[in-house]
Amino acid sequence: MNLLVFDIETVPDVETGRSLYATEDLDDEEVAEVMHHHRRQQTDGASDFIKHALHRVVAISVLLRNDDTLRLWSLGELDAPESELIRRFFDGIEQYMPILVSWNGYGFDLPVLHYRALLHGVSAPTYWDTGDEVQSFRWNNYRNRFHHRHVDLMDVLAGYQQRAYASLNDVARLLDLPGKADVCGADVWKLYRAGELRKIRDYCETDVLNTYLIYLRFDLMRGHLGEESYEREKGRVRELLRSGTGDHLSRFLARWPSAA
Repeated sequence: MNLLVFDIETVPDVETGRSLYATEDLDDEEVAEVMHHHRRQQTDGASDFIKHALHRVVAISVLLRNDDTLRLWSLGELDAPESELIRRFFDGIEQYMPILVSWNGYGFDLPVLHYRALLHGVSAPTYWDTGDEVQSFRWNNYRNRFHHRHVDLMDVLAGYQQRAYASLNDVARLLDLPGKADVCGADVWKLYRAGELRKIRDYCETDVLNTYLIYLRFDLMRGHLGEESYEREKGRVRELLRSGTGDHLSRFLARWPSAA
């Protein structure tokens, strides 16, 4: 079985914002503020979170568990265009046909990827198949919220009840996992404007690690892993952190008390 844990980071799509709100004379920061302002108006001040179609993907990080290997990386080079990141993500689904694991993937990540794949003309036939090509997808596909070919942990653990949703950081800390450190999603636009793409990708990768460790606990809870195999899988993560490159991995390991 192949397992792919994923997370995306986004910024306001200011190019589309200029087109929508006739703000050609404004700089990116000002256009983004106009987009947030319009969203506040649409929600009577309840939220300034821009609608999914107006997000631009700047990072996609994944963890792949297959055979006896565990790999963590961010798709594409630092200067790769958005279209390449999205193409690589859906190409991975074509190649591995994995179980997808996310935190709020149904609510945010996948809808954003749908709109951006539509924009860039990215083909993803396996992802969209509901049984026409692969018969088993009729009963277990990526698109059905209640199938387990994609496990949105936030959705599943809340019993599909929005009022029971919890944040990734809260559940990670509940389980004595590292959670988030010095960066959160609200910082991504500022980091992007400062040219800190590496820091954005590092942050995205740590979110993927937290998500995978929660998934292992979920698999233990539902009986897909026994205690011994659960500890063995955590050991794989520890080895990945120890052998990997990047200060974000060593810092993640240092913040994981139960990893010792």
